[in-house]
Amino acid sequence: MVILRSLITVAVVSVACPASAHVSVSPTTAVSESYQVLRFGVGHGCDGKATTALRIELPVSIRTARPQPKSGWSLRTEHLAGDPEVVSAIIWTGKLAPDRFDEFLILAKLPGTAGKLAFPAVQSCEALQNRWVEVGTSGSPRPPHPAPILEIAPAALPPEAASQHQH
Repeated sequence: MVILRSLITVAVVSVACPASAHVSVSPTTAVSESYQVLRFGVGHGCDGKATTALRIELPVSIRTARPQPKSGWSLRTEHLAGDPEVVSAIIWTGKLAPDRFDEFLILAKLPGTAGKLAFPAVQSCEALQNRWVEVGTSGSPRPPHPAPILEIAPAALPPEAASQHQH
């Protein structure tokens, strides 16, 4: 199952952005008020250099986030000023060859409101950085360095509530 997911991720990354791979999030949609494993994919290094760090900034509306440790990588979290319980950024430091890909996982409690959440990401490759931090507006062309975006859909009404809710 893990191998199948990895193969699917490679296919999605290579099809979605063949010329300029970036840090992406999977899934791209999720349900509000749920716990969701978010997979941040790194498709390659920076200008032929190995990826040595990945920093993912979390939206303020995510109040609970737990990163998955990776063998061979160190892990550090930053916290929201004034609230040491809320993680504001997660940083993995290690080494990923420039011609390899990998995933970095976070278990997050998603907010109760629908909408788009941006996860600005900074991919460091020795002294170089790829800053995937731009958020486009609806109807505008995709920015050159897009931040990973997760679309939050409203939770469906439970069957008993849906049958009672009539107009």
